[in-house]
This record gives sequence, structure tokens and C-alpha cells, in this order.
Amino acid sequence: MRSTFCAVVSRLCWLTVLLPGSKAFADINMPVGVTPISKEVYGLHMLIFWICCVIGAAVFAVMFYSIFKHRKSKGHKPADFHESTTVEILWTAVPLVILVSMAIPAAKTLIAMEDTSNADLTIKVTGYQWKWHYEYLDSGVNFFSSLAAEHNEARQVDSGIDVSTIDNYLKEVDNPLVVPVGKKIRFLHTAADVIHSWWVPDLAVKKDAIPGFINENWALIEEPGIYRGKCTELCGRDHGFMPVVVKAVPEDEYLAWVAEQSGAGEEAETVADGDAAEEDTDREWAMDELLARGEKVYTANCVACHQAGGQGVPGAFPAITGSPVAIGDVDKHIEVVYEGVAGSAMASFAAQLSDADMAAVLTYQRNALGNSVGDTIQPSAIKALR
Repeated sequence: MRSTFCAVVSRLCWLTVLLPGSKAFADINMPVGVTPISKEVYGLHMLIFWICCVIGAAVFAVMFYSIFKHRKSKGHKPADFHESTTVEILWTAVPLVILVSMAIPAAKTLIAMEDTSNADLTIKVTGYQWKWHYEYLDSGVNFFSSLAAEHNEARQVDSGIDVSTIDNYLKEVDNPLVVPVGKKIRFLHTAADVIHSWWVPDLAVKKDAIPGFINENWALIEEPGIYRGKCTELCGRDHGFMPVVVKAVPEDEYLAWVAEQSGAGEEAETVADGDAAEEDTDREWAMDELLARGEKVYTANCVACHQAGGQGVPGAFPAITGSPVAIGDVDKHIEVVYEGVAGSAMASFAAQLSDADMAAVLTYQRNALGNSVGDTIQPSAIKALR
């Protein structure tokens, strides 16, 4: 008896830890967010949560009272009536009133979520397997955002890296989306290959990115900070390694960032692997230059499918080592990487890689990873295709 009493008290103590307002409750609850819409959504969530709590408490209270008050040991017998018109009307009318009371504010919020008018800037978000492309339509700035190289390396089988030592493991990117606070941002969502879904909980923004379609929504971020999300559509093998990072900054800092990205006041950084040197697509590149650069590009873009050693994944992704494409006709090799392969996970890299990067990774695939063709592909050859 005593052990039963102690168990009940223990469970009640745990319930008090999860009471609304406690840190534990906040940790498992929907985030309040940092946009007007996210706060409206949170308010709706809590309103409906409490309505459900009241309904649940009332139903169970009546049920337990009826069981206790009309138990057989007290001599009660089951009623023999079949139906009650009054009860039928009540349990139809009361839920209807409750549903309408929830639907009206929910409809207002849903309509507000779709109102992208009077936006201060527009950003086009394109999903790729497995990265995001951001294009600022008002300023012309555009870039790809992929899983950070350190995280990408650590997640590989037998990497030997202790992932517990990496902050925000699998939630960091090489190029975060930078936006200003206090401005209405219109997002346009689409995809280049399969269906993706761009989701940032703190912004209350979640929208499918579908090839051939444009979906839109918006956000007005009220507080500077780093806000993280992910792709929430099962978009392929590396779906879990496609994070979203939004960096909200004051407007003056944002304008300085745009000027830097646009090359105003200094040369723009044009090398995809982060080097500051400007690309020279017309000169003849040496083999060692192409191989060094190609290894970086391969690690950032190809290793997820074709693996670090080029062995691929049997039954899913072909190997680079000994591949008829990688050691065969050079024009066919260029075509596969430049245009992609229809009906497969091999996407086109024409928009994802610069001329020098594509030439470098092609040369690397033909002369590394167990291959040794001995030829080079120059950036000028890729430039001629555009």
C-alpha cells in the first residue's frame, strides 16, 4: 500500500514539473517564435490546448463520477431509456460552438500567413538534393547553402570524429541566409529536382518547394539572432543533412552584407570553395591546380552520394572509381555533370558550380579516386557551354 502511495506521489511530482510556465513544459512545447505570425500561431495553439484540457477534464470527471456514484455495489441498476432528445441537441450544439470559436481566429491567422503584399524584399528559395539556393531578387545576390564541411565530414562512416564535440551538429551551413530585422520578407519556394520543404519553426514558415511551381509566404523577424530549420519533405538519401540557417541582423549590418556580396567597394568573392582570388576561366590551368581545387569541390558536393573514396553506394549511387563515364569520353563526362541525368538523383550542376569548380571536379574525378586518365578539363571548356 505504501509503495503504491509513493508511486502516485512520484507521478504527481513529475506532472508539476511539466506544468505550463515551467522550463520543461517550454522545452517540449511549440516555440513562441520571433515573428508576429509565429506569436499568433502560438496563441492559437495554447488556446486550443486549454480547450482540449478543459474538455478532457470535464469528460473524465463526469465519467469517473458516474462510475463511482452508480456502481453496482450500491445497488444501482442500468437505466432502461433508449435516447434523450435534450442530450442529443446538447452534444451536437456544444461541440459546434466550440469548433466555430476555434475556427474564426484560426482562419484569420491562415489568411494573414498568405498575405505577401507590401513586402520590403523578396528571396527566392530553390531546393536541390541536398542544398538550398537563395536568390535575393531585389539586389541580385545569390548563393548556395550546404551542410557545413566539418559536419559533412564528421557524419561519414568511420570518420573518426567525435560528433559530441561539434556544436549544433548537422545544423550548420556554409552560407546562412542573411536577412534584416523589422522588414517584411517575401519568400518564393520552388525546387530543381524533387519536392523539398523549407521550414524554420521560430519564423512559423513552412512551405513545400515543388519543381515547376512557385509557392510563397512571408516573415517579419522582430529580434536579431540565428534561427535554424531543415527540409521537412523526404527528398532522398541525404534528406537529414539539408539544414536551414537564417541569420537576422540589424538593417545597417544587412545593407553592408549586401554591398559586400555584390562587390560594392571591393571585389566579390567568386570562388565557391571560399578562396578570395578571382576566377580566371580563360587561362590554362595546371593539373595540380585543378586536382587541389577539385578535391575540395568533390568533398563539398559529391561525397554524399559517391563516397569519399569514390566507391559509391551499391544499388543506389554509382562509383566514380573505374566508372565508364569518369574514365571514358570526356564530352559525355562533362554532359553528365553539367546537365544531370533525367530520372535519377544526378542533378544538373550547371547552376551550382562555377566554370572553374566544374572543370576542377571533372579533372579530379578522372585523375583521382583510383582513376588515372591523364587529361585535364579547362574552365574555358565549361564557359563555352553557357
